[in-house]
Amino acid sequence: QVQLVESGGGSVQSGGSLKLSCVGSGFTFSHAVMSWYREAPGKERELVAGNVGRTTTYAESVKGRFTLSRDDAKSTVNLQMNSLKPEDTAVYYCYANVASGGFWGQGIQVSVAS
Repeated sequence: QVQLVESGGGSVQSGGSLKLSCVGSGFTFSHAVMSWYREAPGKERELVAGNVGRTTTYAESVKGRFTLSRDDAKSTVNLQMNSLKPEDTAVYYCYANVASGGFWGQGIQVSVAS
């Protein structure tokens, strides 16, 4: 059974930092394409960062501020978020694309106050 558990969300002031973590289980983590998405109130869920092998892509809105990293030995993918802005406020989701399909974490709230 695939499980993705996110942690590290919370509330910060504009310009602050947060680090999200997602631990995966029930699948071969090193073979998975791991991504972070977010969904802001009234908006569609959007891709924030996605990793395939050595390549990581970022949404234009977060380039230079957010960094995705993964530790396959710990089955963990992280999202370091710096210089946070109020428009980064959203529920953030970890997503794993594996051979058997795509799976979502439960989501974690990030709130950035101006």
